[in-house]
Amino acid sequence: MENISFRTAVLPLGDRLFRLALRITMNRAEAEDVVQDTLLKVWEQRSQWEQINNLEAFALTICRNRALDVIKRAGRNTASLDKVDNGQWSMVNGQSTLEAREQISLVRRLMDGLPEVQRTIMQLRDIEGMTYQEIAQLLDISETQVKVYLHRARTKIRKGLEIRD
Repeated sequence: MENISFRTAVLPLGDRLFRLALRITMNRAEAEDVVQDTLLKVWEQRSQWEQINNLEAFALTICRNRALDVIKRAGRNTASLDKVDNGQWSMVNGQSTLEAREQISLVRRLMDGLPEVQRTIMQLRDIEGMTYQEIAQLLDISETQVKVYLHRARTKIRKGLEIRD
């Protein structure tokens, strides 16, 4: 990589880093701290940017590791982020907003029950839209293993939804 600028190459990753950190920590303040720590760590490594093949994967890896450290230090597992509010209940495609929110809440609870690696891969692929190759590089595993973990995660979610119907 030539002429890498923190402003153009790293700062635009902030939203993606925040979503990853929030998904892992399930706490907005902690996620913001993780992102700030991540950006600082990436900045401190600026002398090595030329040797890094994928700066985005590098930053996401740091973010993931810092977020996992935060929840380990706190000695807790992640809890569900979704809370159904008691706002207006309009109809959307024959389904009330409340029903849709409950469905989303259920999927999130099921995701929270997945093993950490499956949950992370599902988040990165299905929510963040990362490719198998990007995920494999980020987590330092093979693309085949990413596909296996993702398949297992989706199967568990699907079974959990079928049981609830």
